[in-house]
Amino acid sequence: MSRLNGVWQRLRGISRRQWALGAFAVVLGFAVLMGIIYAWDYTNSPPFCGTTCHTMPPEYNAWQRSPHARVNCVECHIGRDIITTSVTRKAGDLMHVVRMSSGRYTFPLYATEMLPAREACERCHWPEKFAEDRSIAIKRFESDEKNTPITTYLLMKTGGGTQREGRGFGIHWHIENRIDFIATDELKQSIPWIQVTDSAGNQTTYYDIENPLTPDEIKRAGKHRMDCIDCHNRVSHTFRNPDQALDQALALKRVDASIPFIKKKAVEALTGTYRNFDDANKAIDTLDGYYAKTYTDYYKGHTTEVKAAVDYLKTLYQSLVFPSQDLSWTTHPDNLGHKDWPGCFRCHDGKHFTQDNKQAIRIECNICHTLPEVSTPGGAAPVISVVRADEPESHRTTTWLAEHRTVFNGTCQACHDTNNAGGKDNTSFCSNSACHGTQWKFAGLNAPGLAKVFAPPVAPKASPNVPPKPVPHPIGGSPDCQRCHGKDSKVRPYPANHVGRSNDVCLACHKPTVPEATPTSNGAKTVVAGPPPTPHDTAGRTQCLGCHGSGAAGVPQIPQFHKDYGFTNNNCLTCHKSSVVQTTPTASPAPSATPTKATGGPPNIPKSHVGRTGCLQCHVQGLLGAPKYPANHAGRTEETCKGCHPGP
Repeated sequence: MSRLNGVWQRLRGISRRQWALGAFAVVLGFAVLMGIIYAWDYTNSPPFCGTTCHTMPPEYNAWQRSPHARVNCVECHIGRDIITTSVTRKAGDLMHVVRMSSGRYTFPLYATEMLPAREACERCHWPEKFAEDRSIAIKRFESDEKNTPITTYLLMKTGGGTQREGRGFGIHWHIENRIDFIATDELKQSIPWIQVTDSAGNQTTYYDIENPLTPDEIKRAGKHRMDCIDCHNRVSHTFRNPDQALDQALALKRVDASIPFIKKKAVEALTGTYRNFDDANKAIDTLDGYYAKTYTDYYKGHTTEVKAAVDYLKTLYQSLVFPSQDLSWTTHPDNLGHKDWPGCFRCHDGKHFTQDNKQAIRIECNICHTLPEVSTPGGAAPVISVVRADEPESHRTTTWLAEHRTVFNGTCQACHDTNNAGGKDNTSFCSNSACHGTQWKFAGLNAPGLAKVFAPPVAPKASPNVPPKPVPHPIGGSPDCQRCHGKDSKVRPYPANHVGRSNDVCLACHKPTVPEATPTSNGAKTVVAGPPPTPHDTAGRTQCLGCHGSGAAGVPQIPQFHKDYGFTNNNCLTCHKSSVVQTTPTASPAPSATPTKATGGPPNIPKSHVGRTGCLQCHVQGLLGAPKYPANHAGRTEETCKGCHPGP
């Protein structure tokens, strides 16, 4: 009680002025504290990071379009931690202010001191959780007149779950296991040394046989522990290239895909070198004049679409290139993938071997995703296997992809369709355009050092005593070898030393081994290898594509690769011969009689029907005794009728 009285007496002794000063100090302290909190919060905000500093607009622009557009910059660059640690880390970033104020920086800028993913990404993401395969569809457009849409389907094998679920395969294997590597450049694009440590502590070291490091260089080099950012390095700041940007714009209908060659012309405009945005806009504006002059008729009816595309391209360019900072899609590598940048091929390039050259870092596509399946308009729906097929023992070696080029033979056909092997017409397993149709410039399968381990296939030298290769298909009655085997052919071009040789010369050396189908008197077909024979007579029926290339219902359609190679009606009759014997009509048929037709072919139109049109009006329902057309003719048009049934 005495203590309380003492406190009360001291409080009574405080003057009003002292009370006022104390109150003012409390208010001032509170205001300062609130100001500090506000300043801390504001300087941690994305608008401050992206707009206050004049060097950050490109990154801010890309961040707004990224999957992390709702994640604050500081959560990755400073991390989530206690306030004292965050303050210390932020204080270290004051050097950025010093460098900017003193001009001690150069463009383009790169982030070189990021937190390890274990202290940033993994605060939200959990790589040890197993993830099932995920289906993705990559939409792109060809650079042809029709801007043909192409869709590539994949199942991504994200995987993971080693410690938690005892699985451990797929893409996330890389961060569940300890992987250390040495990079010889600041952006980590060249990785000549990798070391993998398994759960038992066993280490396996791989060396780039093209650019090996010396023991002394390995000892002195700094080793980096692999984490999420080594692959997902552009997850928040992606700088798209013009091709990717146009594919997205066409898919989202920001640019009208009906504009002829718009993909090709737009990419050309966006990839030009310009001093500033004004120069870029002037170059893009020329597209309007190009279409007005080159596609006059189209432009008259679609002026609005063309002008809208031009306006959108101007806006798009400003998100791809930042001239004042020397920054574009060419300056910042994207390690997620392996086409435009080395990405996965920094390690999985086929030329990273153990010291004894017996084991390699695998390069097969199906380690991280299924084989890509390509779908084109009008083509067959893609089929993706969701079950891992049994593989031969040879396929399980770590060097299989480097070896398979040297052991390709007829045994492959037991599991794979090898038609047009190495091509890109999507007619078979071995002609997948998403594999062979792409120039994989970062894969090391053609490295000279690799040839010392696995010698590339060598064609045997020609011998005068060895007869020329036979023709493995019928040649028809009017052969045109140059169509498929000419110098610029997409099918199987002849060697350079055959330039100038005619069809006669071809057939003088290369003899067909497959006979033509020999028709019998009753019109039955002889089954032979090679192009299937035509099941009806071809007299007067030379416009094959009118039925077989028009999408007519019930009519076999030509394969996609026939369209890709531009085969014409004449090419059809070169390979596909009629198996039907034509009979000779009587000398003087009765006026009302139906002329004798070729056995087995479509019936002819009677002479009494001269000038009649509207076949479908009578023959769909069989009106007035007219023959009713078969069910498999549903969907055929008037032109289809006349294309198959000759008549007066």
